[in-house]
Amino acid sequence: MSSEEKRTWISALVGVVVPAVYLATILSRVPGADVATIAYVKPMLISIGAGIGAGIVLAIVAAAAGPREPDRIDERDREINRRGEYAGFYVMSIAAIVPLVLAMAEAQQFWIAHALYLAFVLAALASAIVKIVAYRRGW
Repeated sequence: MSSEEKRTWISALVGVVVPAVYLATILSRVPGADVATIAYVKPMLISIGAGIGAGIVLAIVAAAAGPREPDRIDERDREINRRGEYAGFYVMSIAAIVPLVLAMAEAQQFWIAHALYLAFVLAALASAIVKIVAYRRGW
């Protein structure tokens, strides 16, 4: 497994676990509450920071634990990365419509922020999934 593929797997893992923990924590407060009173900004920022930090730490651990392999990126890696990023871009472009519509409908900031957060998460996961499939099945 190339170092690029390892980083993609780490990105996918972090992209599932961190938002799932955050959303489970925050959304458990929603039933019966006025969402305007739910303090979500600090936990969301912590979640974003934790995701970035976990991705960096896990990539370093994977690089240190793995066999010494050249950290070269070949044409295949570039093409897989390009395709994955395109997929993430398209998912983000489509998913960003939801927070835009919520803002136009004057929905509460809580829902707009979470729709946008979810759009970023879906884009990152789509990108990682396309890359993993390309690495596993070829392109």
